[in-house]
Amino acid sequence: MGRVNTPEPPTYGVEEEFLLVDPETGQPAPLNAAVAEHAKRHGVDLELELTSCQVETKTEVASSSADLRRDLVRLRRAASAAATEAGARLLAVALPPTLPEHFPVTDKPRYGRIAERFGMIAHEQGISGCHVHVAVADRDVAVQVSNRLRPWLPLLLALTANSAVYRNADTGHASWRSVLWARWPSAGPPPHFDSAADYDAAVQEMLASGAMLDDGQVYWDVRPSANFPTVEVRVADVPATVADTVLFATLVRALVMTVLAEGERNEPVPPIAAHVLKAAYWTAARYGVEGQLVDLPGDRTLRPAADLLHALVERLEPALTAIGDYDMVRTEITRVLANGNGAARQRRAWQRREDVSDVMAEAAAATVEGC
Repeated sequence: MGRVNTPEPPTYGVEEEFLLVDPETGQPAPLNAAVAEHAKRHGVDLELELTSCQVETKTEVASSSADLRRDLVRLRRAASAAATEAGARLLAVALPPTLPEHFPVTDKPRYGRIAERFGMIAHEQGISGCHVHVAVADRDVAVQVSNRLRPWLPLLLALTANSAVYRNADTGHASWRSVLWARWPSAGPPPHFDSAADYDAAVQEMLASGAMLDDGQVYWDVRPSANFPTVEVRVADVPATVADTVLFATLVRALVMTVLAEGERNEPVPPIAAHVLKAAYWTAARYGVEGQLVDLPGDRTLRPAADLLHALVERLEPALTAIGDYDMVRTEITRVLANGNGAARQRRAWQRREDVSDVMAEAAAATVEGC
């Protein structure tokens, strides 16, 4: 492999969205404002999401996976304690395992407008993801990185899948979140864009059509951040554990470094038709890390997810070595393949006796595992 020409590895950060549930019934609990108030006493500012049964944490800018891990532990610990104090339970799950009665919309004017415009799509949210920001030079670079990341997104989705159980049932999918999320007209795999100007023109067309309320509703799985000098990768379910999030974020950081180096060498961007990418997404959402996935960066045949993950790590070896994370990532990939990701943990808990309380208990333990 060629070396990664990065004198200073890019900094990165993570946003994690969490579900709040009633500790007794498992019903989504519309308590995000109260949880946020309690979190302040723990020194943490939580963001309120579209539905009032969700909160979001944001790490500080990190230079290493060790720094990121410490911050994620701090935030999950504080958010979990704040939820308990407010009479709720914090779960790192991408969808509610129970059958929700409804998802109240958070009392903010913008969220009210979104609910009015998009109806049941907004009211049936409860969707929790994980977003990784990696520093890049400018928005044009962010767009070029997005183009080069497209073949890798289904594999990242499979790795982080954490929504197998929804509405008191096994969905038959590892990531049912990604299936529901695709209902938003501006969500899912990012299109290929020639430049930041091309990206901006597409956003304006979406706004003009009414398919987005504002540019904050650009929900593509990779996008130039609207608020930071970063490229934002949004493809993941919120991972079950801190360790899973660190693994995902580290792979994203190394991927960005690797595709930047490919661009510097003027390597061609792999052309992928939208329908091919969509099919690969579905396969990843269906089977997660336990089945066969489309080898998009390769010959586009079906291969075991484990083989594709090991191949990804070896492809990223120069970048992972540069940031000191090669051995950690290899160890963590082995752990996930042996023990399962969030989706596998949910399904094992469900299969014990098909009782959603077992899934809730498993998710609650995973949320603070290592914290």
